Amino acid sequence: MSSPAARLLDACFGRPVDRPPVWMMRQAGRYLPEYRKVRERLSFLELCRDPGAACEVSLQPFRRFAPDGVIFFSDILIPVEAMGVPIEFGDGGPDLPEPVRSATAVGKLARFDPADRIGFTGEILRQLRSSVGENAAVLGFCGAPWTLATYMVEGGGSKSFAVVKEMMLREPDTLRRLLDLTADVVGDVLSFQIASGAQAVQLFDTWAGELSPGDYRAWALPAARRAIAAIRR
Repeated sequence: MSSPAARLLDACFGRPVDRPPVWMMRQAGRYLPEYRKVRERLSFLELCRDPGAACEVSLQPFRRFAPDGVIFFSDILIPVEAMGVPIEFGDGGPDLPEPVRSATAVGKLARFDPADRIGFTGEILRQLRSSVGENAAVLGFCGAPWTLATYMVEGGGSKSFAVVKEMMLREPDTLRRLLDLTADVVGDVLSFQIASGAQAVQLFDTWAGELSPGDYRAWALPAARRAIAAIRR
């Protein structure tokens, strides 16, 4: 019988497994009273930046349900903030009060060393790996370049995504520069997660479904490929 960690990783590689592995995409959250208790003393961003607390809420559902994988507690916009875009989290979700909508704004963004700017994410992963051993695979993740760029341009979530779609038409070179930079950041971040203990990583392209198939192939897919190619294995 495979260990839970080996079961999930074997499935990732397409190898035979004794049963399908199970994990929950949103493992920590409002459905758990122990999570709500932690949130009584920490804001969402404070929780993301506190390795001990983030490791604890990552493990809460693991203790209850024993899935084959444990995803570390964080948010896809943590790297965006490190690039130089201020972010606030309220009841309505993320708000980016200084959206990136010009070549000048893109020029102010920067690639960064994840160990220096978001080192807490690596510590969360190290603590998780130590805590679960072979009882679960530790999973990392990052937002895909298109989704992260969409948040930066729109200034948050959107129903129409009109601003980023207008940029596609009016300032395509600016948007491509933003996507290329974001792809490089994503590659760096996922590489850091792997070096810190993540045994598998995921790329979440939340807003790719807002694109037509042709626009996806022209905009989102090349950036995702660039990010994946940059991952140091």
